[in-house]
Amino acid sequence: MRRVETTVTFLEQLSEPIFHFAPPANFRKLLLTRVEKPSIHFYRYLYDAVGRGLSWVDRKKLADSELASIIGNEAVEVWVLYLGGQPAGYFEIDAREHALVEIEYFGLLPEYHGRGLGKWFLAEAIRAAWARKPQRVIVETCTLDGPAALPLYQKLGFTPYDRRDKVMELLE
Repeated sequence: MRRVETTVTFLEQLSEPIFHFAPPANFRKLLLTRVEKPSIHFYRYLYDAVGRGLSWVDRKKLADSELASIIGNEAVEVWVLYLGGQPAGYFEIDAREHALVEIEYFGLLPEYHGRGLGKWFLAEAIRAAWARKPQRVIVETCTLDGPAALPLYQKLGFTPYDRRDKVMELLE
């Protein structure tokens, strides 16, 4: 395993933001849907496709049974964005703590970066999180994520509440 240092920023929203972003008009056949009972194989595909270049490793370290118990929980939602019938990104909402909802994972596949989808897609993740009627919605990002991540979260109403340095053990 290779070790890298990163800074993790923890962000929160304490009230539901009031905004609406229309889906990007320059895309045809755009579909956002909740995956009911995602299979381990499909989930691992999404996680790797979105997170490979961002050094996502946490879910790769889980055994299938551990991962199944998380994504099979009624309070965990996996949403997939399709563009022209192909997966373009996904996000995961974790509402296992009723008053707190976390946008656990969020991202686009690399070929969809910089194409005007991010703001609308994040707004949809925020909407899905607040649909659970929490008192607080949280998300975290780190310096290994794309440079647009932190500014986008802040632009859509998240406020940093903590920062921590962390050493990540990346899989080779």
